[in-house]
Amino acid sequence: MYWNSILSWPAGEVHGGEDLSLVERCQAGDETAFAALYHHYAAYIYRLTFSFLQHREDAEEVLQDTFEYAFRRIDRYDAQKASFKTWLYQIAVSRCRNKRRRKWLPTFPLSGLGEGEARDELTPLPEELLALNNRQKQIWQALNSLSPKLREAAVLRYYEGLTYPEIGQVLDIPPKTAESRTRLAHNALKEILIKQSSEGD
Repeated sequence: MYWNSILSWPAGEVHGGEDLSLVERCQAGDETAFAALYHHYAAYIYRLTFSFLQHREDAEEVLQDTFEYAFRRIDRYDAQKASFKTWLYQIAVSRCRNKRRRKWLPTFPLSGLGEGEARDELTPLPEELLALNNRQKQIWQALNSLSPKLREAAVLRYYEGLTYPEIGQVLDIPPKTAESRTRLAHNALKEILIKQSSEGD
């Protein structure tokens, strides 16, 4: 299945059993709790923004904007409506959309991460990006050729491993719509990759 090679590094799970406690401390003005939440989620949010924007500096800018907004509005977070991770994703997706509106971004830059920047073991270094095989590069390029709506659904489903209800929460759409967009993205990518393969023969 071609989705098995969409990226050379798998999505990971965030285990945030202490999230609610940290959020409550943030709401009470505890700066150490702010730092703990940032360090817990920064690499995951960066990975999401880089997947959407495909541009290191823009992804870093959106990462910082996401957390700045989240911490300013932390008192509005409602754990009954969404997990903290989902809430952060909602903010990050909104910021990515704003960034795309302001700027047309280049596709598939082979730029990576430098020292001191937010990353985890799942985020590729420049040499790892350069090591992607031709098929993986084709998939990245195909992903970038999708409309923003389909790309968002594909990244959240296949890259971040979210369920359809979670995607619906992040994108503010019904789960059925999330499933439909994901299916459309899947079919579109399959067609693009088949066409690329036939043209290369």
